[in-house]
Amino acid sequence: MSWRLDINHITRYRYDRPVVASYNEARVTPLPVPDQLVIDAQVAVRPPAELFCYRDYWGALVHCFDVHVPHQSLIVTSRAVVETGPVAAGRAGAEPDDQRPGGGAGSAGWPALSEPGVADRFYEFVAPSRLVTPHDLAGPAGELRARYDEPGEAVPAVLDWVHDQLEYGTGATHVHTSASEAWRAGKGVCQDFAHLTLAVLRAMGIPARYVSGYFYPDEKGVVGAKVLGESHAWVEAWTGGWASHDPTNRVQVGERHVVVARGRDYADVAPVRGIYSGPPCSSSEVTVELTRRA
Repeated sequence: MSWRLDINHITRYRYDRPVVASYNEARVTPLPVPDQLVIDAQVAVRPPAELFCYRDYWGALVHCFDVHVPHQSLIVTSRAVVETGPVAAGRAGAEPDDQRPGGGAGSAGWPALSEPGVADRFYEFVAPSRLVTPHDLAGPAGELRARYDEPGEAVPAVLDWVHDQLEYGTGATHVHTSASEAWRAGKGVCQDFAHLTLAVLRAMGIPARYVSGYFYPDEKGVVGAKVLGESHAWVEAWTGGWASHDPTNRVQVGERHVVVARGRDYADVAPVRGIYSGPPCSSSEVTVELTRRA
């Protein structure tokens, strides 16, 4: 059964004194991929600014805008209506085999991951990135890999290991916390669960990428029910095809997940980022409302 979700995502920044100018980009629009139909999507900015769009290297839709009038607040609003399908063979991206969750993702052995065609193609999803350094997790990754004959068998074990290592909680980490730092802290949010999972998978030689989006937390999904949420993060691992996994909630990625962007780690997919001329930001607030319509 498919779901139809209304998504209202508002990001607010406030400053003690007027900001002279700011230059920004937002990755807040859901991706049109199989099993995910984007019915409507709009982005608005206050103070008003002209927006232009492009697809980034990873395929995300980016809205760019400059604000050249003095302002003490900046508000970015994204509204979307998305229909998500049940778990299937995959949600394809730019590549023919760019698949989403479930059992149709294919199976490749450990030797296949080292073959030039695979190693070269997915190099960016095995190599270290800004927030994911696989060599820091080489010890646990080696122990886990040795237990399994196939990469596809090892992935669930990595998810279980990460869930045992991290306690969900805010305050111990921030958006610039690396996978190894979160591991040492023993506590984090969905971003940290995703980063630690990526680090272990990549240390094993399994290509893995970061996914940002939204998650409807109520599995009953009562039609008309509005819930407060936030941006969510999970991972996709390649073991012969791409398969999605939610290490934070340890649930099957499906109708309740909405894909917005993919990349090497959070630094590639931050919902809103920019630079500005003016005083430090005094406060920031993010509100996400999700409503199931059908």
